Amino acid sequence: MLRPYQSTVKDEIRYNQSLGIKNNLAVLPTGAGKTVVMASLAKEATEPEMLIAHRQELVSQISMALARIGAYHRIIAPQPTINFIIDRHVTKFGRSYYHSDAPCAVAGVDTLVRRIESDELKRFLKQVKEWQTDEGHHLQIGNKWHAATQSMPNAFGVGWTATPVRPNGQSLGRLRTGVFDRLVVGPSMRELINERYLCEYKIFGKISDIDLKNVLVSSSTGDFNSKQLRDAAHQSHITGDIVAHYNRLAPGKRGVTFAVDVEMAEEHAAAFRQAGVPAEVIHAKTPDRDRVKITERFERGETLQIVNVDVLGEGYDCPAIEVVQFARPTQSYGLFVQQFGRGLRTLPGKSHGLIIDHVGNVMRHGLPDAPREWSLDGVKGNPRSDDLPIRTCPECWHVFEGYARTCPECGFVPPRAPAGRPEMVEGDLTEFEPGLLARLRGEADRLVSEHQALPHHAGRVAVLAATKRQAERRTVQLQLRDMIASYAGIRQQLYGEDDSTIYRRFYRTFGVDMATAQTLNAAKAEELHTKIRGQADNDYTARRA
Repeated sequence: MLRPYQSTVKDEIRYNQSLGIKNNLAVLPTGAGKTVVMASLAKEATEPEMLIAHRQELVSQISMALARIGAYHRIIAPQPTINFIIDRHVTKFGRSYYHSDAPCAVAGVDTLVRRIESDELKRFLKQVKEWQTDEGHHLQIGNKWHAATQSMPNAFGVGWTATPVRPNGQSLGRLRTGVFDRLVVGPSMRELINERYLCEYKIFGKISDIDLKNVLVSSSTGDFNSKQLRDAAHQSHITGDIVAHYNRLAPGKRGVTFAVDVEMAEEHAAAFRQAGVPAEVIHAKTPDRDRVKITERFERGETLQIVNVDVLGEGYDCPAIEVVQFARPTQSYGLFVQQFGRGLRTLPGKSHGLIIDHVGNVMRHGLPDAPREWSLDGVKGNPRSDDLPIRTCPECWHVFEGYARTCPECGFVPPRAPAGRPEMVEGDLTEFEPGLLARLRGEADRLVSEHQALPHHAGRVAVLAATKRQAERRTVQLQLRDMIASYAGIRQQLYGEDDSTIYRRFYRTFGVDMATAQTLNAAKAEELHTKIRGQADNDYTARRA
């Protein structure tokens, strides 16, 4: 049974295809269940279907999702991988759902590309009417994902991603460097948190002495140069920081740590074990069966730390995670969000995910649930659609939104920044200049007055029309002001925020300060009223849940 938002995304994809839109890129946050929707689309297909993964462990994950809903499928992968997946089917479901002649297929992209010229596979690929690929933001004209999808010339396409951006900022749209024709955007991470499909989070950031000033950013990947990053990490004291902060902030909780390379991952794991924390390492060369066993021990709580190198980020499903530790700096916003999101799966008794950032990834990229506007046109640099500042409390290391005056974790009041910094004053009525306040308040008062100036020099029709417009604007503005008061009351009574924090939050959430909002015309005021009501309902529900 799909969740409501999953069904909505699925229906929109099918609707777009009915209009002849060839390739859709669907956006769902990490933890929202992209693989579940992929499997549901595949099971309902009446003609041959291809599901593509970019790593063998994800081929297994997609195969398990299909088996879970009783969908037989073929697997295009090395025979040891097929045997391993069959064993997993039997262990989990009591039978295998692998069938070499099934119309639905799951393939690893590398195996698929290597075997494209096989006569038998070529015949099947020409029959495929729909392909789906996980981590669809990798698909670019000329690369291996493109070669794989091009081998199915008669198929519609669906890409799945949590972050429809490339680290190098290139376009995902067909008219440029990509292949997709339309975005299908599901709910945001914040919406899923508010609706309790994902859990809340807390961030602590005590940056290690890792020195990145001489680490270059690759023009091809958009991320830090891997060799220079490894050298910088090995010269730091990050291992001691990781273990000490885990034991201080999250003792006994199950966590994953993202390391820069295998050598440092082994070093981190050894330090955890020396401190009495059961820890194991997963990396690209860890055999599939060993990965499954490690994950099972982790889910049972026998292992408390999995230190990994580029495995538990994109796509990999490991729901038992309570703590995420960043020991690997990244310039890739997509990788950051994927890794952050591993800690947001809901679990019985889990009130929040805990993020411990040793390398400044949160400060570099911002909060992952901040509003973003996605596009197929590509972006340069960080795809943040807001400039929301964030702070780190010097007392407890809690990372929080910059418009809060006090640390919400320990109550410490950080020193005020120099006057005039935009991130410190935007949206804060208490810090607006008196002249600006007077002008805004005067305009706002005039709009709700029943005695407004009318164009008496004009004809009777014009006067009547103006009177009607003024009455409509007055009505909408009064409703808006009531809604603003309700929003502020919820933030104050249920969240304990003071006026200044509420003003700042309002500005960052809705893009307008409270005073200016009270001068908007009827159409914009009504639109804002709807947005505030939706956010207020979410805030109330989230706090009461």
